[in-house]
Amino acid sequence: MENLQEAIDFFKNGHINYRPHLTVDCAIFGYIDGQLQILLSKHKFFTMWCLPGFYVRKDENLDQAAARITAERTGLKDLFLRQFKTFGNLGRHLSPAFAQEKLTGLTGITLDETNWLQGSTVSVGYYALTDIVKVKPTIDFLSSECRWFAIDQLPPLGFDHDEMVQEALATMRMHLYHFPLSKRLLPPKFTLKEIKQFYEVMSGKTLNASNFPNKLISLELIEKTNDQKKNVAHRSPTYYRFNEQAYQEALIQGKVLV
Repeated sequence: MENLQEAIDFFKNGHINYRPHLTVDCAIFGYIDGQLQILLSKHKFFTMWCLPGFYVRKDENLDQAAARITAERTGLKDLFLRQFKTFGNLGRHLSPAFAQEKLTGLTGITLDETNWLQGSTVSVGYYALTDIVKVKPTIDFLSSECRWFAIDQLPPLGFDHDEMVQEALATMRMHLYHFPLSKRLLPPKFTLKEIKQFYEVMSGKTLNASNFPNKLISLELIEKTNDQKKNVAHRSPTYYRFNEQAYQEALIQGKVLV
């Protein structure tokens, strides 16, 4: 939504192009400097932070809606996306953080009980993985902020989005055991220490310093390169990279990694 007229059209006639009472919310995870982060946004008429989300268009399916929403907020396409849960408790759309006066001041619109946006809404949750360095957090006309937060330093979230984050995190960590998700978040070349640290941060568990990397090597998911990390105090560690063919097969078939 790029301008005032588009916002007015959405609030007045959005039911023509969007499915009433059906939204997609996305937990977009990123990893940088040994820290797991999540992307949050804030609307100009809502006083709490939320996960990026929006209504599903009538000409798209749920996966396409999630891809559109994540692309609009990150500037990136083809992110790794997985659906994790549907949220449909009665009254979940109600929140004291909604400021009608701010919406009216911004758009001139008051949402009465006849508006198509009123009533309980079902939201389908997706989680996404992305490289923080490549992301350009993007706001639209209705948003005031969009930025990264450390997963252990989140502000209180609107609606039921605190629950969504916990469910997304639990699902992502479960998938981490069976799918090589690290390729989406690590640089093309990495040391064994770096990939171990990644899995420890993402899984919330301490891993054996030698057993875990050796397992990835035995599964042929990673392979040694001829390069070494430079400018280190002690012996230069060797860089590894993902075996692309084995990685693609593991994404499809699943393998026990952790």
